[in-house]
Amino acid sequence: MASKKPSYQEAVNEIDDILQKIENEELDVDELAAKVKRVSTLIKLCKDKLHKTEAEVENILKEMED
Repeated sequence: MASKKPSYQEAVNEIDDILQKIENEELDVDELAAKVKRVSTLIKLCKDKLHKTEAEVENILKEMED
């Protein structure tokens, strides 16, 4: 069963948490690759949400001009 995608803010918070752990050297080598992969996935999710939101805002503004 697929897990629910996090909201934009949840993803940003998780990225921040993982980056803090990396910076503070709280992750061991075994966890590092998995956490970096997770951050990569979360960044892609955030970028997708931003692009979709940008397109929606552009459409709304275009409709307002008509």
